[in-house]
Amino acid sequence: MPLTMSSLEIAERTGKRHDHVMRDVRNMLVELYGEGGLPNFGDTHRNPQNGQDYPIFRLPQRECLILVSGYSVELRARIVDRWQELEAEARDPLRALADPAALRSLLLQNVEKVIALEAENAELKPAAAALDRIAEAHGTFCRSTAAKMLGIPPQTLCRWMRTNGWTFRRPGDKDDLAYQSKIQAGLLEHKVNTGPRPDGTEWTSTQVRVTPKGLTVLAKAFPPAAVAA
Repeated sequence: MPLTMSSLEIAERTGKRHDHVMRDVRNMLVELYGEGGLPNFGDTHRNPQNGQDYPIFRLPQRECLILVSGYSVELRARIVDRWQELEAEARDPLRALADPAALRSLLLQNVEKVIALEAENAELKPAAAALDRIAEAHGTFCRSTAAKMLGIPPQTLCRWMRTNGWTFRRPGDKDDLAYQSKIQAGLLEHKVNTGPRPDGTEWTSTQVRVTPKGLTVLAKAFPPAAVAA
């Protein structure tokens, strides 16, 4: 992973206000890469005290040194010294343990990661619980109902099943059939419908049904974020 320095650390090392550093970084990046280049350096910082996320920038060495080229000699020296420390720490990770400032930065980063993971886990728990309830449910679902539960159009689900080895259609038939492997895995079932014709004969059609277990597998193939995208 390439070395970077966050706008927060630049502010801390130089004694400048973070919003001022953010402004300087934004102006520099726009001049270098245009407005479209900003997202390439954007990131977020989670405040350990209130759990809220705030925008920051993470700069590689080149962009960081360009930024501080307009600062005073003393402030430039602080940033250059810090880059030398980062490069030395990359070669010898244990070296960071001897630097109180670097150790504090590492601890803060770990705290942020833990908070982010806890928040992500809290967001995923309801969805996981919902999938567990579906898996324990009884009965099966037609593909239109399954698609509705997944939040996607029925034709999207049918097309995905055909192209991903869940269903197939024999030449000349109008009904899809489930692959035997998916039936044996408990993901799909067949429901045979019959009825009388006007001429007295009986018609027969086969309907693919999605089991609760199959729906949980499909829910992972069509997560909410992917559906929204």
